[in-house]
Amino acid sequence: FLATIKTDVPISLDMEALKREQPDEEELRKIFEELEFRTLLDRILKTEKKTAAPSAPVQSDLFGFFAGENTDEQKNSNLTRLEDLDFDYQLLDSEAKIDDFLQIIVTKDFFSLDTETTGTDPITAELVGMSFSFAENQAFYVPVPANREEALKIVNIFKPLYENPEILKVGQNIKYDIEVLMNYGIEIQGKMFDTMLAHYLIQPELYHNMDYLAEVFLNYQTIHIEELIGPKGKNQKSMRDLAPSDIYEYAAEDADITLRLKNVLEPKLKEIDCEDLFWNVEMPLVPVLAHMEMTGVCIDTDTLKETSEKLTNRLNEIEHHIYELAGESFNIASPRQVGEILFGKMKIVEKPKKTKTGQYVTSEEVLQQLRSKSPIIDEILNYRGLKKLLGTYIDALPKLINSRTGHIHASFNQAITATGRLSSSDPNLQNIPVRDDDGKEIRRCFIPEPGCLFFSADYSQIELRIMAHLSQDPNMVEAFREGSDIHAATAAKIWHEDIKEVTDAQRKKAKTANFGIIYGITTFGLAQRMNIENREAKQIIEDYFRTFPGVQAYMEKAKEMAREKGYAETLFHRRRYLPDINSKNGTVRGFAERNAINAPIQGSEADIIKVAMIRIFNRFRAEGIRSKMIIQVHDELNFSVYPEEKEKVEKIVVEEMQNAYQLSVPLVADAGWGNNWLEAH
Repeated sequence: FLATIKTDVPISLDMEALKREQPDEEELRKIFEELEFRTLLDRILKTEKKTAAPSAPVQSDLFGFFAGENTDEQKNSNLTRLEDLDFDYQLLDSEAKIDDFLQIIVTKDFFSLDTETTGTDPITAELVGMSFSFAENQAFYVPVPANREEALKIVNIFKPLYENPEILKVGQNIKYDIEVLMNYGIEIQGKMFDTMLAHYLIQPELYHNMDYLAEVFLNYQTIHIEELIGPKGKNQKSMRDLAPSDIYEYAAEDADITLRLKNVLEPKLKEIDCEDLFWNVEMPLVPVLAHMEMTGVCIDTDTLKETSEKLTNRLNEIEHHIYELAGESFNIASPRQVGEILFGKMKIVEKPKKTKTGQYVTSEEVLQQLRSKSPIIDEILNYRGLKKLLGTYIDALPKLINSRTGHIHASFNQAITATGRLSSSDPNLQNIPVRDDDGKEIRRCFIPEPGCLFFSADYSQIELRIMAHLSQDPNMVEAFREGSDIHAATAAKIWHEDIKEVTDAQRKKAKTANFGIIYGITTFGLAQRMNIENREAKQIIEDYFRTFPGVQAYMEKAKEMAREKGYAETLFHRRRYLPDINSKNGTVRGFAERNAINAPIQGSEADIIKVAMIRIFNRFRAEGIRSKMIIQVHDELNFSVYPEEKEKVEKIVVEEMQNAYQLSVPLVADAGWGNNWLEAH
């Protein structure tokens, strides 16, 4: 019945009404302009083509927000461009002009800033110019010569301005500008407003680049960089190749638009109750991350080479064993060939999953479920894991070492994750496996500065402590306040044992339940993770909620609050919007419900460690500590420490981590020392 096309539905058909007539062009134009259907405007309404500024041919994305837009879109866009404005952009290319400008800007309470450079890596980029704005539609550009000595002369003129603590500095991704200027001996001081981070708090899951923000909030299309230096590729120019007269309007526009965005975004932070989070957490964290990135981390290249050889030999052994088990050699990196061996030749299951194109599915999720069917599955998974470690870290790390500093300078990204956690790139330190021996080998390669010690501190079970605080479950709160092993205490309560009688197997199950259940894991999910029957998993979840009824009540309340508000929020009022929380689709809704439970916990954890980082950084400076914070991974902080500062550093770090936020249960930080990251953690 469901698949039958109904032919007896009563429909009255007026053939005359279906005739195509001449459209109402005025109404149609309004619709096309509102929806930005630029091609249809031209094709259907035959709009006259306007002469646009010359633009490099760059492939456009879906909405034309993020790269140079294609020529047709620019011609027909209803967005304002620079040539439509009454603007005052000035090129300050003489001492007299610079002096006149400085006389005015030092009297202001704020200004926006931007730097033009030779590249996107702040560690290696050279200054090409600096732009400033203190009033909308007005901005100034100062060119900086290539010669280092000449450049320093000009940049140093602006040092008192940048380092004036009384003037608010406004930037878009201001961390980049901070680092570029640090290479010229300047440290930006005073309060800062980053438009990228402001928008990140307002809409965490959208884009935060300036071109996009200008279109959305200002109905304005910026000059895209490709219009100046051409499309990406070997023929793309550097900003250094252009004359200041070709650059200054583009550079001045960046400072102007940044200031205009600040004026729009600042009131919106107040609307969503995120002012404290912005001014007291996100913005003070920016210089902390800038210094971490500039410091970088040392890599033991000899150990890395040993690890590479060791893992490559293991990979070759696994490869040959897979060929033996399969009875032939094949490309293990090819999902198609793996599928043909496992399901076509070996037939390890009767009805294997297939894609729409008829290819066997060999994803990790599928293979994990089939591990018990054949030893070849385990070997293929091991091969993939090792191959990924070698490609992502072991063989990639030496290429990331900066030739000038001898360090790896990872980027710590503030505006990427929806939860508020920091992410890192080049390399991604957050994703180094820590549970298996191979992942641990990578950590062995990260070492402190010569003559220093590696110090690592991390929060003990911070997610469960936050859950205890949020849920106020009496049993969970009591366990943490008494300093009990929470997993053993959970096992004791679930299985009605004395805590001293709890077995390792029971504790392990309780640990899996603790971390799985607070994030809304399903019975099936828990059964898969613990490798047990669904029936046993169901019983564990029921027993868990009987033990911690406050946790279950909190989880239901978290989902209900998210349904009412449309978002979940952390202890610091960071929001995670959940538009699917009321979806009719159970799978989609279930995912949003798990996020409603997860976001306040994971986001609060992220906020707490950010506060700890800021306080540690400020204490180090105030107390003249030379040791450096070098790596952050989720709930863990790592330092390169001078031996004579060992006791002082540990005291400051543990103190600030444990006092970063007052929960109703104690925050506990564990600490360790060593000659490398592995030994210390």
